[in-house]
Amino acid sequence: MFQFIIWVSLCCLWQLAYGMPSAAPEGTVRPHSSSAASPPCSALSIPKPELFGAEIISLSAHAVHNYSIDAGASSTFRAQNYTSLEFCQVNITYTHSGTNDSIHVQVWLPLSGWNHRFMGTGGGGYATGAFDLALAPAINRGYAAASTDGGHVVSVATARSWALASPGNVNQYLLLDFASKSLHDMAVLGKAVTESFYGKAPNYSYWDGCSTGGRQGLMEAQRYPNDYHGILAAAPAINWPKFLPSESWPQVVMNEEHVYPDQCEFDAITAEAVKACDSIDGVKDGIIAATGLCHFDPHSLVGQSFTCNTDGTKRLYSNAAATIVQETWNGPHKNSTTLWYGLNPGTSLSGLAFTNRTVAGISYGVPFPISDDWIQLFVKKDPSFNTTSITASDFASIFHQSYQEYESIMGTDDPDLSAFRNAGGKMITWHGLADQLIFPNGTVDYYQRVMAVDSKVRDYYRLFLAPGVGHCGGGIGPTPDDQLGALIDWVEHGTAPSMLSTTSPPVAGTQTHRPLCVYPLVARWDGIGDSTKGSSYKCSASYT
Repeated sequence: MFQFIIWVSLCCLWQLAYGMPSAAPEGTVRPHSSSAASPPCSALSIPKPELFGAEIISLSAHAVHNYSIDAGASSTFRAQNYTSLEFCQVNITYTHSGTNDSIHVQVWLPLSGWNHRFMGTGGGGYATGAFDLALAPAINRGYAAASTDGGHVVSVATARSWALASPGNVNQYLLLDFASKSLHDMAVLGKAVTESFYGKAPNYSYWDGCSTGGRQGLMEAQRYPNDYHGILAAAPAINWPKFLPSESWPQVVMNEEHVYPDQCEFDAITAEAVKACDSIDGVKDGIIAATGLCHFDPHSLVGQSFTCNTDGTKRLYSNAAATIVQETWNGPHKNSTTLWYGLNPGTSLSGLAFTNRTVAGISYGVPFPISDDWIQLFVKKDPSFNTTSITASDFASIFHQSYQEYESIMGTDDPDLSAFRNAGGKMITWHGLADQLIFPNGTVDYYQRVMAVDSKVRDYYRLFLAPGVGHCGGGIGPTPDDQLGALIDWVEHGTAPSMLSTTSPPVAGTQTHRPLCVYPLVARWDGIGDSTKGSSYKCSASYT
């Protein structure tokens, strides 16, 4: 039970796909003032919208007054206690004929101050949507906004309530709803309801999501390119059939080694890697910015002493721990063939290489539950399958099966974005280089493949990498201040962002403002100015 609580807490890093603190958007994302009287908020004045291939079972609407919620930080909005929200809540239930699914969509419509924009909001883990936690920040800024459950229980950590239609058989309809279909449905329904309520279609539509929400944003661009004018797709869970089983690789290595080091040894090795590679980018700030140039060998520490940060004891670095860390950085492989990427050096290993001890002092590994569910429910189709029995050889077969069965449904890695480009869409992705759950090099791999298809990709899609930032936020690195504002400026005013301004959490009372440059450029310190100030950096092809 203890380890489950830890993992639920870790999944909450996602905040239902919304991560850790970043500054609140300003300027262009503030709601426009409106003195118009509120339209009627009732099912009588909001007709059931049409949805091809589906039947609307019910639509209800009621006005919500003085609503409050303490919403955690997201990859776009900082944590805030929202109060005095006034909106019309529309609830829609529908089904796709012949599939026996039942999908619920909520649309929130500001009773005043609508900014004439619609926002689709994403989910996290196995949750298709985040509902109140995502909708409140959106309507507070004047958006009409929507969220969907994709036809299943809203749960980040597990898919056990819906994955299998029967023993050995995946519920393909609900998986398709989760992967793509319900996302397009939500856009159609949300915009139709918005137009019915205000008597005017939104001028612009935007998507906002991180992790699963980031994958959903890219799915919209790839499969439904006309749904949104602008898409924010942060730390996207694309390459799903590859990266999700790969999250289990550190546990496979530990099971093969029959060794489960205490977390403090992993922390100490990570700290040594940061020491060794911190200054490669020219700035000593406790962050590995040049992750691709860090070639620290954890085996160089074996036999040396370190102090455990949990109990203060002196210990010696072990060969087993060094091997596990190196394998986690390398990523899964079959013999000499690399299957997928690993975590970057300097990244916390508490997400995928988590370990614990029984009351008797016996160490054991704690798999990441989202990856564990994927292997048990979708690959093996057996919820009782013992993932601790997976060998390196078994892993290669599981990886291959995952890709073969689910790439077309869940991959979300089609590099051809020409339809989105031709529709006039604009998209921004940012990803923390210290992401402890989704491998940032997988995002880089995708972007490079898009570049190979279209050398002018930056005309409509830009990638920004954030050194020292974890999954959807967190870590000591600076996160974007106003990426939504940058997207709006691009969509509505044609101003493409060459960099994103950032702010870090306070470290010893000091906050760092280090710009994120559009990939493949990096922020190079001028060697003269204050390294905590954005003005001391220029976007460059390299750090030297």
